[in-house]
Amino acid sequence: MQKELAKTYDPQDIEGRLYAKWLNKKYFHAEVDKSKKPFTIVIPPPNITGQLHMGHALDNTMQDILIRFKRMQGYNALWQPGTDHASIATEVKIIEQLKKEGIDKESLGRDGFLKRAWEWKEEYGGRIIGQLKKLGSSCDWERERFTMDEGCSKAVTEVFIRLYEKGYIYKGSRIINWCPVCQTSISDAEVEHEEQAGHFWHIKYPIVGSDEFVEVATTRPETMLGDSAVAVHPEDERYKHLIGKMVLLPLVNKEIPIIADNYVDKEFGTGVVKITPAHDPNDFEVGKRHNLPEINVMNDDATINHNGGKYAGLDRYEARKLMVKELEDMGLLVKVEDHVHNVGTHDRCKTTVEPLIKQQWFVKMDELIKPAVEAVKTGEVKFVPERFDKIYFNWTDNIRDWCISRQLWWGHRIPAYYCEKCGEVIVSKETPDKCPKCGHDHFKQDEDTLDTWFSSALWPFSTLGWPDNTADLDYFYPTDVLVTGYDIIFFWVVRMVFSGFEYTGKAPFSKVLIHGLVRDSQGRKMSKSLGNGIDPLEIIDKYGADALRLTLITGNAPGNDMRFYWERVEASRNFANKVWNASRFIMMNLEKAKTGDSIDPKTLTDADKWILSKANSLVKDVTDNMDNFELGIAVQKIYDFVWEEFCDWYIEMVKPRLYSETDETKAGAMWTLKQVLTISLKLLHPYMPFITEEIYCTLKEMEGKSGEEESIMISQWPVYTEELTFQKEEEAVEIIKAAVKGIRNVRTDMNVPPSRKASVIVVSERDKVRAVFDNSKVFFATLGYAAEVTIQADKTGIPSDSVAAVIPEAAIYMPFADLVDIEKEIERLTKEKVRLEGELNRVKGMLSNERFVSKAPEAKIAEEKEKLEKYTNMMAQVSEQLEHLSK
Repeated sequence: MQKELAKTYDPQDIEGRLYAKWLNKKYFHAEVDKSKKPFTIVIPPPNITGQLHMGHALDNTMQDILIRFKRMQGYNALWQPGTDHASIATEVKIIEQLKKEGIDKESLGRDGFLKRAWEWKEEYGGRIIGQLKKLGSSCDWERERFTMDEGCSKAVTEVFIRLYEKGYIYKGSRIINWCPVCQTSISDAEVEHEEQAGHFWHIKYPIVGSDEFVEVATTRPETMLGDSAVAVHPEDERYKHLIGKMVLLPLVNKEIPIIADNYVDKEFGTGVVKITPAHDPNDFEVGKRHNLPEINVMNDDATINHNGGKYAGLDRYEARKLMVKELEDMGLLVKVEDHVHNVGTHDRCKTTVEPLIKQQWFVKMDELIKPAVEAVKTGEVKFVPERFDKIYFNWTDNIRDWCISRQLWWGHRIPAYYCEKCGEVIVSKETPDKCPKCGHDHFKQDEDTLDTWFSSALWPFSTLGWPDNTADLDYFYPTDVLVTGYDIIFFWVVRMVFSGFEYTGKAPFSKVLIHGLVRDSQGRKMSKSLGNGIDPLEIIDKYGADALRLTLITGNAPGNDMRFYWERVEASRNFANKVWNASRFIMMNLEKAKTGDSIDPKTLTDADKWILSKANSLVKDVTDNMDNFELGIAVQKIYDFVWEEFCDWYIEMVKPRLYSETDETKAGAMWTLKQVLTISLKLLHPYMPFITEEIYCTLKEMEGKSGEEESIMISQWPVYTEELTFQKEEEAVEIIKAAVKGIRNVRTDMNVPPSRKASVIVVSERDKVRAVFDNSKVFFATLGYAAEVTIQADKTGIPSDSVAAVIPEAAIYMPFADLVDIEKEIERLTKEKVRLEGELNRVKGMLSNERFVSKAPEAKIAEEKEKLEKYTNMMAQVSEQLEHLSK
């Protein structure tokens, strides 16, 4: 490394080089070490289809901050990385790619398709990892995992078999969410409910053997083809006489019964509902209670099937149009109402989900979920912020059995085998040799794969070697904190928690740190359709990873969405420049004084003790904030301290000492500068790892200490110490700062240029206050633009025209003549007087003009009167100043 800091901060020049150094030195790698306390974070594994977006950048910056902080505190910090196979998302991408080549998925066959999927993984699987590295992520890349690697697959099979043997996994016909485009079942968590404008179609169902009919309202008329009954509430007086009778199902011309069930809401609509057990989850339950037939009228692609009679082959919405027209022609359509309702759509492809009855594999959830609920109730697992408990409990309280089978080829194939002779189901790790029921030896494996979340639910322990009892699992598990967005609390967090208890007997982590979304500057969600997405890599290329990281964390509070502004990135880059330039200034002055590792406190001035005391308090505050995951608050404190206290105040305070040939406190100044810079860099390192490493290592090398702490990454986190608390000196320097601010305000008000120095007289009756100014004369003179500083107990000898700045327990005087060139000021004031005379004559003329006063609007007259008062006051002040200067 060079022996000095480059003139300008250029992230492109340092980031790649430093990251390569960290990897080469294996700083990110963690091995079992019983002499150290472990601290573990598992990465939420990004999809292999993924491109780094702002959500990833925020999520991974937060994890990196925590892991770097703990590593510096002496923990054996492991950040476990990896990627997710993302079954639906990846399969969709591969099918799109095949379409471009004119290849049909089915014609390729399962094996051919999987070969292409693994090729896709090889080509794109590492892309997002490379991008995470550009962000500065200090993951243990030697431990990188993939949810379909050999170890994770072994864990998945083990879990499936264990749950099946305990009776928690079963196969059954249930209503599931079906995506007609992806042609697979999807879990409740993958259904996004969005408000859509729709209709209520009110349809007459004639009662058999009478002229009566009942009126039914539906939002999906096409499902009529699968109606098995109509239902009324047993207590509804309007319909009690109809219970047990039959209605003629319009268009199908089939008789179906009128049943009574408490599910019906008497107050809603007409109080009569059609029951379609194969196409609605509530109707499914009603159908089970009343033994109704389940008639599926839809194919997997959402066209009407053979049960739909003449409508067979039509798309669901085409059939709807035709059926509504026919009902109208038959006089059975009563009315059509506009209706806004919640419609389930697939979060991947945005298609409206169709509830269908299908044979699927399910996980029975009622017992499995209990420890996961208890853990959050008792605080064994804590959400940060706590309010996210509600979302968690809302999900667990309404848990339904988890549909885990997917009609996809990419993913973990279900380890169930069917005997080709007798149909016996055998769940096993390998293809069975013989059927235990009939002795046959030919088997067919289940075609379906498992829901992606089935494998990622095991991520905190499968990545550490489970189900084998490895040393890594014993040492690094349970992990410490999970960092994730609020959008996947139920997708992933709940499932990891119940899986952790079921397979390891422990919660997989003790804290869940929730962050919000990164939105655009108008508060909109970033999306392709809006075209408002911002590429984090573009920011890194232009401003550097440190500037992006600082921007994402500044002002960020756990659980809250944040808005992204380009101006903030500029501000972050400016801060990096400020830190760089201040560090360069210190290094350029290293030769001014030789300092050791320690110093005699007697040689330190009030200013040195003030900044050391401030830095000491900062260490305590920042450490507390970071321990409580208040990362945004912590970095704001570091930012304010470095920019204001250290750069704008302390460095300016010590310059006269460094530049003086005779000052004997130079060594104290230089020792303090290095000490405070080192503390600041260490506190800033988790947030801005690259710039802090470059400055720190350059400083160590210039001091000849590069062998001691070769990287800030593995240096010790600063610790608060009582010895560096200097309350008295802090109070003293705050008095000086107040005086300097007072002087600067007066000078600004009077437009006095910084080059114009003035005599400064400090007046205070208190010996203690005068002593403070006496001790700080050198830097007080510099910061206060003073030609000379006089300190006295009263106002004796102070010119009567002096300008004063008042602070608690003291007044600061500056002779007017020192601040202003009197001849030029007389000239300026004379011109101003002439201008004001003109304005006054104009206003007085208007207000004495009867025509104007009688015809002008009241507001205009009031405005002119205000001007008269304003110009009169200004004229009095100008005249008084002129008279005073002319004496």
